[in-house]
Amino acid sequence: MSNIKINPDLQKERDTTNFDVNEMAAIIYNGQENLDKKRKLESMIYNDTDYDSIPLEFMSREEQYEEGLRRATISVLKKDSFGELVQNPRDLHLYNSKIMPVNVLFDLNYGMFVPTILSQGTPEQQEKYMFPALNHEIIGTYAQTEMGHGTFLRGLETTAHFDPNTQEFILNTPTVTSTKWWPGALGKTSTHAVVLAQLYTRGKCHGIHPFIVQLRSLEDHTSLPGIEVGDIGPKFGFDANDNGYLRLHNVKIPREGMLSKYSQVAPDGMYSKPPKSTLTYGTMTLVRSFIVRNCAFWLAQACTIAVRYSAVRRQSEVRPGEPEPQVLSYQTQQHKLFPLLATAYAFMFVQDTMVSTYSEVNAQVNNGDYSRTQELHALSSSLKAFTSYVANYGAEVLRMSCGGHGYSHASGFPSLYVNKTPSCTYEGENTVLMLQTARYLVKCMRDQSERRLPDSVQYLQRPPTALPKRKLNDLRFLEHVYMCRAYRLVKFATDQVEKSMSNGNDLTGALGDHAVYLVRAATAHSHYFVVRNFNQKLDSLKTVSRVTRTVLGQLAHLYAYEGIQENSGEFLEEAILSTSEVMQIRQMSIDLLPVIRPNCVSLVDAFEFHDKDLCSILGRFDGNVYENMLKWAQNSPLNKTDVHSSYEKYLKPLFNRNKSKL
Repeated sequence: MSNIKINPDLQKERDTTNFDVNEMAAIIYNGQENLDKKRKLESMIYNDTDYDSIPLEFMSREEQYEEGLRRATISVLKKDSFGELVQNPRDLHLYNSKIMPVNVLFDLNYGMFVPTILSQGTPEQQEKYMFPALNHEIIGTYAQTEMGHGTFLRGLETTAHFDPNTQEFILNTPTVTSTKWWPGALGKTSTHAVVLAQLYTRGKCHGIHPFIVQLRSLEDHTSLPGIEVGDIGPKFGFDANDNGYLRLHNVKIPREGMLSKYSQVAPDGMYSKPPKSTLTYGTMTLVRSFIVRNCAFWLAQACTIAVRYSAVRRQSEVRPGEPEPQVLSYQTQQHKLFPLLATAYAFMFVQDTMVSTYSEVNAQVNNGDYSRTQELHALSSSLKAFTSYVANYGAEVLRMSCGGHGYSHASGFPSLYVNKTPSCTYEGENTVLMLQTARYLVKCMRDQSERRLPDSVQYLQRPPTALPKRKLNDLRFLEHVYMCRAYRLVKFATDQVEKSMSNGNDLTGALGDHAVYLVRAATAHSHYFVVRNFNQKLDSLKTVSRVTRTVLGQLAHLYAYEGIQENSGEFLEEAILSTSEVMQIRQMSIDLLPVIRPNCVSLVDAFEFHDKDLCSILGRFDGNVYENMLKWAQNSPLNKTDVHSSYEKYLKPLFNRNKSKL
C-alpha cells in the first residue's frame, strides 16, 4: 500500500505509533506464519476480477442471491488452486468470508452439515454423505429451528417414526409450528439437510436425533415428493441468503439415514441410547464457538471504521480562527471509541481460547472422555451470549460516533449491523444461554465433594481470599476483583435457589423464581473469564517486545476499568471496592485515553481488514473518504439518467394538472 495517497490526518496518526504494527498483527493471528498465510490468501482473492461486482447495496434481493451463488460457485471451482492456503476448517472459513463477507450460502454445508456427520455419523455415513458434501456434489444445511421452537430443543415437534416392516423412518412436520424455519441456504440452494426430529420407535419417544434427508433431485433440483421447501422472505439482513422453511409429509428415509455414531435403532426397532445425551447438541457447541470468533471480528471491524473516520473527520471551531480539530481529538469521542477498541482486543483473545477449548474437548470426546462436556457447553453458551450482546451494543455506539454519515450504507455500518446482530439470537437466545450457564454454575457452587472443578469454574471451589495489597493499577488485582464479583453473585444466586428449595420449591421452580439473579451471575462469570484470559494472553507473550506488551497492557487496564465503571453497583454492593476506589478507577480510565490516542489508528490497522472486508467508505485504509463517498453516490443506479422514467408517469401529470385551466 506504499503507493497509495494517504489522507494527511490519517498518516499523521500512523506516524505517532510507538509499537510494531506487524508484531501486533502476528499476535492477533497467532503467529507470523498464519498472518503471512492470510495476506497471501487475501491477495489472491482480491486481485481476482472474477469476484468483482457493483456494491450489494445497489442490488435487489434476487440479484444479491444470484451474485452470492455466482461467487460461491467460483470459489469452489478455484479453491484447489489455493493449495496449502486452504487446508483446515479455519482456513476454509477465512476463504469463504473473503469471497463474499455477508453470503453464507455454503457456510452451513461446511460449518454444520459436514461437522454433524463427522461428529455423529458412522464411518459408512461419513463415506456416503460427508465426502460428496465436501466435493460439492451435494449441498447440505442444518434444519433444527422450527417456527414454534428455537432454543428449547426438547420442544421440537418434527417426528421420525421407525417402521421395522420397511426398515424406514417416516418424517413429518405434523403442525404449522413444527415447520422448519430459518435454516440458511434451505430455501433454494441445498439438496440435503440434517433434520432434527423426535425419534419414535416401538411406541416410545427417545428425544431429538439427527436424520439425513434429501430435499431436492440431483438431476434437476426439483423438490422431492413429500418435501415442501422454500424461502422465508425478506429479513433484517442476510439478503443474499435464502433462509428457508421446510415441511415434511410422510417422507421416508432408510434406517441408515439416522446418524448413528452414538445412538442406534436396530432392525427390530430396539433403541440404544448414547453414552451422553448432550452429544446430540455437539454441532451447536461448535457453532457457538465460532460465533464468539465472529463477534470479535465484528466489533474489530466496527472499531476500524469509527477510529479511522474519527481521524479524518474535522468538526466544530473550538476557538475562533483556529482550524476545526479532528473528531478524534475530543475526549468524549475517545471515551466512546477506546474502551470498545480494548474490548475488541479482549474478544480477539478470548475467541481464540474458545475455539481451542472446543478442539481440546472434542478430541477428548472422540477418545471416550466426556468429563468436560458440561464445562464446554456452559463456556460456549456464556461467551456466545456475552460477546454477541456487547458487540451488538458496541457496533451501534460506534455507528453513532460517525455522525450522519454512519447512517449511510457507504459507511458499512448498516450491512455490518444487520448481518451480525442475529448472533444474539441464533444458536440459542442469549438470555436462555445465560440461564443454562447459570444452572451449571449453581451446580458447581453446590458441589460439596472434594473433586477438583474444571478450570473455568475452579474459583467457585472456595471463597476467594483477600490479596495482601490493593493496587488499582495492578492487572492481577483487577482480575481478583472480577473473580470476587463473579463468586459472590454466583453464591448469592445459589443461596436464593437453596432458600427457595428449603421452602418447598423444587430445583426447576427455584431456578425460575430467581432467573434475574442467575443471568446476572452468569454475566459476571463471563466477564471475569474474559478479563482473566486477557491477562493470561499477556503472560504468554514471552518473546514479544516490551513496547508491544505495554500497549496491550494499557488496553487490558482500560477494559478492566470500564467494566468496573459500568457495573460499579455490583462491586460496591458486595463491598469488593470502596466508593473512593471506584472514583479512582473512573479517573484512571480517563487518564488512559490520551495514552492510547497516539496508537489508536495503528491498533485498528493491526486487525488487518482489507477495504473489501470492511465495505466502508468511512473506514478506508487511505482515509480518502469524501471523494470516494461522492463517487459512491454518483454510481447509484438511480443516477443512471438525469430524468427518471417515473417522471412521465407521475411527476409530469402532477405538475401539469392545472395548466389546462389557465
